[in-house]
Formats: sequence, C-alpha cells, structure tokens
Amino acid sequence: MIGTILNAAIFLITTYIAVFVFFRREHRWDLQRGKKALRFFTAQSNILCAAAALLMCIFPHSRTAWLLKYIGTAAVTVTMLTVFLFLAPSVGKDWISVLLKGPDLFMHLITPLLALLSFCVFEKQGMDFATALAGMLPVAVYGPWYLYKIRFAPEAKRWDDFYGFNRGGKWPVSFALMLTGTFLICMGIMALQNL
Repeated sequence: MIGTILNAAIFLITTYIAVFVFFRREHRWDLQRGKKALRFFTAQSNILCAAAALLMCIFPHSRTAWLLKYIGTAAVTVTMLTVFLFLAPSVGKDWISVLLKGPDLFMHLITPLLALLSFCVFEKQGMDFATALAGMLPVAVYGPWYLYKIRFAPEAKRWDDFYGFNRGGKWPVSFALMLTGTFLICMGIMALQNL
C-alpha cells in the first residue's frame, strides 16, 4: 500500500511538471520549450521513472514493471548524485537556488528519493548481478547520444554542452566516470534489494 502511494506520487508529480512546466511559457503552450526540456537526462530519467511507477501501481506483481522501475530508479539516482557531486561544485555557492528551485527540487531530489524509498524498501524481489547491470542502460544510451548532439550533429541541430561533460575535450574521462558512477549506484541498489 505504501509503495503504491509513493509510486502514484512519483507519477503525478512528474506528469504535472512535464505537462505544465516543460511545455508552457507565460501561461501558454510552447512545444519548442518542451522539446528543449526533453534534451536533459534529468527530464528523461524522471519521465522513465514515472512511467515505471505507474506500471507498478497497475501491475504491482509484474517482474517487467519491477525491472523498469529499477532502471528508472537507477536513472533518477544518477540524476540526483550528478547534481550534488558534479553540477553543484561547477555552479558555485548559489547552486541550491540554481539546481534545487521550483520543479528542479522535485526532479533533482524529491522524486529520486521517493523512487529509492519505494524500490529499495517496499518493492524488494531480490536482484542478481546481471539484472543490476540493466540499470546502466539509460546512461550507456544517453552518453553517446549526448556526445553526438554536442559534437557531431549538423550545426543547426547541435546542442550546447549544457552538462559540461566535454569541457576541455575531456569527454572520454567524463563518460568513463559517469559509467563507473552508474555501476556503483547499481551495485548499491542491488545490495539494498538483497538485504
């Protein structure tokens, strides 16, 4: 019951933000703003986790829904820890007002914590190493796509390096660190699942 409430909260919060924040500007619908918001791993990971949370509400005993919830939980945990360990130091002393203000408070902190709590406490099914590796999929897919969009895409469709992962041409180091960090997150979630 508590797990269902937490999953419903994740879904409702994220849906509200996706619809009424991503796609609106000055009280009007703005498709371009929404498309731009969806570039961010934060947005993608939270939407993935919200969709999985909804599936867990509808199919609480489904192994597939549980696996998707795990992948979504790992992804939003990556988002949360990237904010605190990488982006906050690069933003400086005003990082709280920049990274934890308004909807970002939910996307960067509250919904990731709700996902971890629901998955690691109320949705325990046990996890083996191979299953744990599935949690790396979002970062493994997004990383090369991000590199393509910031360096190799046609100029008109290119993104700014908004995460700063290619600062100083250090993309290989950044991506290796993200994969390593994600692996450690997955191992941590597996350990909590198996307590």
